[in-house]
Amino acid sequence: MKTKISLEEAQTMLKSCFKPTGTERVSIFNAHQRVLAQDILAPIDQPPFDRSPVDGYAMKASDSTEAGKEHPVKLQLIEEVCAGQFPEKEVAEKTACRIMTGAPIPRGADCVIRQEETSENNGYVEIHMQLLAGENYCYQGEDIKKGEHILKKDDILNYAGIGILASMGITEVLVYKIPKVAVLSTGDELTPIDEKLQPGKIYNSNLFTIGMRLKEFGMEPVIVGNVADHIEESCLIIKEELAKADILITIGGVSVGKKDLVKEIMKEVGADILFWKVNMKPGTPVLASSWKGKPILSLSGNPAAASISLELLVRDFLAYYAHRHDLELEKSEAILENSFAKESKRRRILRGRVVKRGKDEFIELVDKHSPGVLSSLYRCNCLVDVPAGTPALDKGQSVTVYKLQTTGS
Repeated sequence: MKTKISLEEAQTMLKSCFKPTGTERVSIFNAHQRVLAQDILAPIDQPPFDRSPVDGYAMKASDSTEAGKEHPVKLQLIEEVCAGQFPEKEVAEKTACRIMTGAPIPRGADCVIRQEETSENNGYVEIHMQLLAGENYCYQGEDIKKGEHILKKDDILNYAGIGILASMGITEVLVYKIPKVAVLSTGDELTPIDEKLQPGKIYNSNLFTIGMRLKEFGMEPVIVGNVADHIEESCLIIKEELAKADILITIGGVSVGKKDLVKEIMKEVGADILFWKVNMKPGTPVLASSWKGKPILSLSGNPAAASISLELLVRDFLAYYAHRHDLELEKSEAILENSFAKESKRRRILRGRVVKRGKDEFIELVDKHSPGVLSSLYRCNCLVDVPAGTPALDKGQSVTVYKLQTTGS
């Protein structure tokens, strides 16, 4: 077991110790926001035939050379084709085919005149304007050509991607499995939110904070509930949940207090402890373990510390483990709009809100940075990474930030 390691070493260790999720085939109806595990090549042209984008008349552009409102050209109608039908006749000189939007364009026609620019009477249509070949004409394969690389492995399927698959007649795709993440809190002090709060107790907010953030990450959170500070009971629940889940996240009990029992519980349950404590504040007391090849990530019971560990360590791991590359943290520089008076003897993570003005990004730090303060996370959209040994931060100073927004959710 390693202890007091850097965030970067912790990130690397997790990714080196566990294999990413496997694959499964799902219907495209259930593939929304899933990560493709295969490249998709177009099996057909789209559109699969030359078609009309308007209601009007398919004709030869050369027949409209002399056409105008004052001297229309009269063409004989030979057929009418609606969407879903296929033309039987070929358009020759001085003839036209009545056609509806989406219908196949008949052979011989090289343009379509809009209905509004014509008048029809007794089997003939009068053309009131000149057209060019290819006007109002959608060619076969204009959108997608057969064999074209339309979707790529590791793409996250949004509504347009699903529509493209449907337009190709593709009913199923190979995607990566969504990890099922069990979330378990520990602590005698925690009270379910639907019960009356007793003296010395606090409501169990961590289950909801962590669980909902995992859902925003595109995972499948399973809220287990809370277990008291009891080793045997904890071991039983952990084994039960790991039998069903892919990952277990525990919250609380990872520091050095009398009832911080998680490290002892992991040993009792037979898990291999990978590391304990990460050199950052808040979020130092993180414990990472492996049980029968499944990751167990144990976070601080302090709400903000747990959330920051989730963002910087667990999120980075899930980006790899679940093939969700959109979760990879975006790192950039921003200019402080307010100061931070404290020296950072250790690596410190501050909360803030970054906005872009022109080419530059500016960040306003929140007022409260205590590990137990949850409220300052509500409008926080970034974390500021302050290296160890950094003096007080001044307004106008450039700092490194991790942006917290997610994509594909």
